[in-house]
Amino acid sequence: MKKRASVPDITSTQLWVVETAVKERFGAGVIEVQVADSDIRLDPADREMTSCPTLYWTDGIAHFVIFKVGDGLYRSQFFYSKREQYGTGRREYDDLAECVSLLLKMEADQRSIRAA
Repeated sequence: MKKRASVPDITSTQLWVVETAVKERFGAGVIEVQVADSDIRLDPADREMTSCPTLYWTDGIAHFVIFKVGDGLYRSQFFYSKREQYGTGRREYDDLAECVSLLLKMEADQRSIRAA
């Protein structure tokens, strides 16, 4: 069963913050950040999934997601496949710019490790 979160939608400013960081990493006009909804467990002990606004993009190698889990609260992860999923080591962020910049840095580091 899925419950509806009382999480506000992604704002145009929040989308701009993420798009700007993605453009800095991959170049302008290369990657499109999409707004979606994801069903996640807000707490690992939850049995029910909660629908949360999500920002998603891919560069063809890695997939990135930022979940808005509360008013001004975000979680993030990137993955290459179902078996290769990574987080940033922090459960939540209250600063979206910090969340996206650390997510992009962690993926760049992981990409270097995979290439070696």
